[in-house]
Amino acid sequence: MDSETGVLVIGGGATGAGIARDLALRGVDVTLVDRNGLASGTSGRSHGLLHSGARYAEADGPEARECLAENRILRRIGGACVRETEGLFVQLAEDDPAYFDAKRDACEDVGIPTEVVDGDTAREAVPDLSDDVARAMWVPDGVVLPSRLVAANAADAREHGADIRPHAPVESIRRENGQVTAVALGGDANETVRPSYVVNATGPYAGQIAEMAGVSVEMRPTRGVMVSVEYDGLEPVCNRCREPDDGDIVVPHGGEAVLGTTSVPVGDPDDYERADWEIEETVTECAAMLPPVADADRVRTWWGVRPLYEPDEAARGGRGISRGFHLLDHADEDLENSCSVVGGKLTTYRRMAEAAADLVCDRLGVDADCVTADERLPGASDPARLDEFVRQFDGQGPTDADIVGK
Repeated sequence: MDSETGVLVIGGGATGAGIARDLALRGVDVTLVDRNGLASGTSGRSHGLLHSGARYAEADGPEARECLAENRILRRIGGACVRETEGLFVQLAEDDPAYFDAKRDACEDVGIPTEVVDGDTAREAVPDLSDDVARAMWVPDGVVLPSRLVAANAADAREHGADIRPHAPVESIRRENGQVTAVALGGDANETVRPSYVVNATGPYAGQIAEMAGVSVEMRPTRGVMVSVEYDGLEPVCNRCREPDDGDIVVPHGGEAVLGTTSVPVGDPDDYERADWEIEETVTECAAMLPPVADADRVRTWWGVRPLYEPDEAARGGRGISRGFHLLDHADEDLENSCSVVGGKLTTYRRMAEAAADLVCDRLGVDADCVTADERLPGASDPARLDEFVRQFDGQGPTDADIVGK
């Protein structure tokens, strides 16, 4: 069976669902496909941090500003897709105070609100903080519930005419005369789609999808472990204020805390080692900030794979440097009706989607502006409705399994 669509978006994570929503709100005919249910990849397997920009402020001011702007937008449009917490960057006695000072100064330059407190004051707010905390800095971090966020974007796209297919893996892509002419879908779809334009938003799989279309997207995926432990009452996100390393973040999730993370290169984002040392090192390092997590009952453990863009990583030197996103127009490789969007982070998914949708509309001659920064997500004030969207799209990931649907 064959069908036609204006734009085929491949990849049902936050960015892909965000692109589908953006285009549908502009009146574009859209089909969104994923292979294993929405949010089954990187988005649904994160630690759920809503970046304030502070984590990257000293490394990349422009990217930090974008994080801060998108943080504010998500708090405005996301409702129960986000949790209104704060963030606390803590300096232990062994950590370099100059790094703390540099981060504070960079946050000030970017416009990120901060408040520096001594260790005793920090422990009054978070009593379980280590006695080794010398000082700390409050920043406007928060928490994203990715399963709800992705499903809400997809639901809004659907309400505006998009076709959402959570179990429709791409089996082949046909290219003729500089155009993608047909995409064969398996799974529940079992049909061939003939799109006017194709967007590759498949995260760490972007290189594989690009190869099907005869173009190149160089990826350098890395894996990272998350460990969720029983821990009630933690309010702020706790970040270790040092050069980024394993086990430097604790994210509150209801009655649990998510400990993260590691960064290890992988060759295949579907087939990679899940090493016990990553789990133990993450717990040990996080316990240096928050000692009770060392002995807390472990609820679940999962790995996510970061969709890192190889040329960017090579230029920046790998882990810990701010990761912006990249929009690749494959017209540069003589494929006129396709692009890929790679890199980035969950917090900036909406901005990534806007950039991709702008390019698509330009290519298709659609004169319509992006409105996703102003339009509140459907169900934002109704957690039960959001959770119903998650069920409809088979979109439950491990990150927020302790909250979504409860």
